[in-house]
Parts: sequence; structure tokens; C-alpha cells
Amino acid sequence: MTSSGSSSELPRKEAGVLRGHEGAVLAARFNGDGNYCLSCGKDRTLRLWNPHRGIHIKTYKAHGREVRDVHVTSDNAKICSCGGDRQVFYWDVATGRVIRKFRGHDSEVNAVKFNEYGSVVVSAGYDRSVRAWDCRSHSTEPIQIIDTFMDSVMSICLTKTEIIAGSVDATVRTFDIRIGREFVDDLKQPVNCISLSNDANCILANCLDSTLRLLDRTTGELLQQYKGHICKSYKMDCCLTNTDAHVTGGSEDGFIYFWDLVDASVVSSFRAHTSVVTSVNYHPKDCCMITSSVDGTIRIWKA
Repeated sequence: MTSSGSSSELPRKEAGVLRGHEGAVLAARFNGDGNYCLSCGKDRTLRLWNPHRGIHIKTYKAHGREVRDVHVTSDNAKICSCGGDRQVFYWDVATGRVIRKFRGHDSEVNAVKFNEYGSVVVSAGYDRSVRAWDCRSHSTEPIQIIDTFMDSVMSICLTKTEIIAGSVDATVRTFDIRIGREFVDDLKQPVNCISLSNDANCILANCLDSTLRLLDRTTGELLQQYKGHICKSYKMDCCLTNTDAHVTGGSEDGFIYFWDLVDASVVSSFRAHTSVVTSVNYHPKDCCMITSSVDGTIRIWKA
């Protein structure tokens, strides 16, 4: 672990506010190049924005309940989304049409991710399962089901060969798709979000004891813990900055925190929202971040 970059280079100035969702915004995500972002929320919609110009581009409506997560393919052509209606939706970005609905989860779906080719969607649910769906097939049956979890699965990350998932059962589980092996790291506390470092060597896990934990992805060793924020009852994102120098996450009191990766000191914290911060998402290249909140807004932060 190496840390570089001063805290003065962190995105702490509000550069814009995106309004349009009615009620809580549950996630906000940049697309692959960081020029656009997608959001979803309690109002059952997904919204596409140009956050740098503050422009709302399109609204996607078809979900019957709240939308909890959204992801876009690297070519910006397709979107996947999930939520309270137990289905995974596969959308065409340009037309706003739902191409397919994947049904199979027995309860709410918490998280979705495309693989790097945009050919498979992986979803995680309250039914204690992770499911993989083939976007190119006309079958609505999953191509893989992982159901070794003891409680709700809250968050997923994908690498070329692995599915990594964080669960309320206090584990981060890594499934090597090639050899069919499962590796389990027990964090002793419910996990509600995981993210990968940009070098893919570490997993950051947000736990419900108001602690972020950094794990070595290969060995499972606990490398560091980050504290100061409040995380006890809400699903809240966490991530590393695009240089891997800092860790960032939201708090239930509306604050955003930045920690030094190596020594875990709080290098910055500030009130970003008037309510729970549900999502933090870092720009792939620039010193820029978007956050979303139960307060109904998405905010853009720059240095």
C-alpha cells in the first residue's frame, strides 16, 4: 500500500446539484468515462444526467417498486437495474425500452453489475443469493446461482474471473468462476457495501458497526480500518479515490469522509447532504465525485 496525493486535491467544493427525483436517491453512478451519470431511487425511476453541465437527459420508467442499483455497459448502450420488485431490468439506453426482465430472485434485489463485456448481468438479493444472467440469450433463467450466503447479499464487484459479494452474514465471499471455488472472509460485522481498489489488490467493505475495512484481495488479511462516520442501519456506498490514495464514504448524518488510505486518519469531512448519504461514486480520471442522498439530491463535487 502506497499513499500519495495531498488532501488539498480532494473534491470538496460543490460544483452542482441534480434535482428531479421525488424522494430518496438510492444510488448514483458515473458511466465508464465519467462524462455522464445514472441515478435511481424511491420514485421507481432511473435518470441519466450530464452532471458536469447539470443537465437531465432521460428518465427510465418501468420498475414497480423502488430502484436500488443501476449500472451501464462500457459502450454506454445498455443499462441494468434492480430493486424492490424482485426483477433485474435490462434496458436500451437510447430508446429507453426494457429489452428483458430477469425474474428469479425471491425477494428485493440490492445490487447489479455488468461483466466487462456487457454480456452478463450479476445480481445480489435479499434472498441470500447471487445470480448471473446472460443478456444475449432469450432465456430468462439465470446461468448461475450462488446461494451459500446465510443472509441478504448487499453488494457485488466483478473481476475478469471472479464474483465478489458482501453480505449481512458478515462475510465477503469471492467466487472464482474458472475453477468453481469459493473463498470466504469473515469480518464479524454485517457488510452492506464493497468496492475494489483501482489496482484491484484490495477490497473495501462498509460494515454496520460504523467501520470501513480494507482487505487484501489475495490473502483476506485486514490491512486497515476507517472510522468516524455513522453507518448502522442504511446501505451506503464506499470507494477509493481514483489514485487509491484516499478512502471515501458517506455517513447517516449527511457527512462525507475522506481518510488517508495508509494511516486511516480523517483528512477531510464535511456536511454534503441534509440526510443519509446513500452513494459516493468517484470519477474514473478527474478529481470529481458524485454523491446521492435520502434528501432527494445528487451533488457533484470538484477540487
